Amino acid sequence: MRLNILITYDVSTTTPQGRKRLRQVAKACEAYGQRVQKSVFECRVTETQLNVLKLKLLRIINRQEDSLRFYRLPGDRDQWVESHGRDTYVDFEEPMIL
Repeated sequence: MRLNILITYDVSTTTPQGRKRLRQVAKACEAYGQRVQKSVFECRVTETQLNVLKLKLLRIINRQEDSLRFYRLPGDRDQWVESHGRDTYVDFEEPMIL
């Protein structure tokens, strides 16, 4: 069963180490979902994938300086997302026409 997860983060970028952490967090999230805002990703993952991703992210962030949140969302995306303005989300589970 796949879970709909919203991941948000705020990484302190006042130091070179913080900027590196920010890039690493974004890259890890990109492997599991889609960026929908600068520090927000929508992911559709299995419980195992979520646990792997959490471990990766928790190894990257600095718990004294950064913030990381995981939201488990009920139902399908169109039940919990109301988007206004630019929305580049692509549903990769639906048929795609090229």
